[in-house]
Amino acid sequence: MEGNIEEGLKFVGAGLATLGMIGAAIGVGNIFGSYLDAAMRNPSAAPQQFGNLILGMALAEALGLFAFVISMIILFV
Repeated sequence: MEGNIEEGLKFVGAGLATLGMIGAAIGVGNIFGSYLDAAMRNPSAAPQQFGNLILGMALAEALGLFAFVISMIILFV
């Protein structure tokens, strides 16, 4: 009986760990939305900000990937 409870709690913990991916998705959406808003206001400045866009997207996406890796570690280790 104890093994079943522990196994169930592993699934709950892995599910809670994946909630970090929601934050990453919201962050990437905000980054691209802000970039498009700024590019529409000042199209000449958009190419200079493209590097910042990619850097921000990579950092936000990395947090989502870390949350996914943590959930896999909880499940399989």
